[in-house]
Amino acid sequence: MTDEEAMALALDEARAALSTGDVPVGAVLLGPDGAVLATGRNERELTGDPTAHAELVAIRRAAEAVGAWHLEGTTLVVTLEPCAMCAGAVLSARVPRVVFGAWDEKAGAAGSVYDLLRDRRLPQRAEVIGGMREAEAAALLRGFFEERR
Repeated sequence: MTDEEAMALALDEARAALSTGDVPVGAVLLGPDGAVLATGRNERELTGDPTAHAELVAIRRAAEAVGAWHLEGTTLVVTLEPCAMCAGAVLSARVPRVVFGAWDEKAGAAGSVYDLLRDRRLPQRAEVIGGMREAEAAALLRGFFEERR
């Protein structure tokens, strides 16, 4: 699966999060061969778990699927720039590559507010590609928050 195809699947996951009242963020974790290891969407409202961000849901499912917490050679594709918590999980899981859609100018940790994924002071780093299908991902989020105001 290409990054573009994975982003389309992540956007589908984000739209599915709307049915539970969760912020529409979706994630897909691809294996080294490009096959889908796991998907995730925000589930904080659904589960009452403050750590149930799309990225963490996908990472947990992928680790379970492969039977290991080292997710080397994988790619995380997510509709929104990861926050600090998610960036930490990406690095802890040894995910070497992150592709995301919309930038998060308030809490992003992959280049906008912070750049944890590429911080040379940390023992792990990840390649970051931001802005894939950015307008579509940002519009989903904007629509969600406009409805709540």
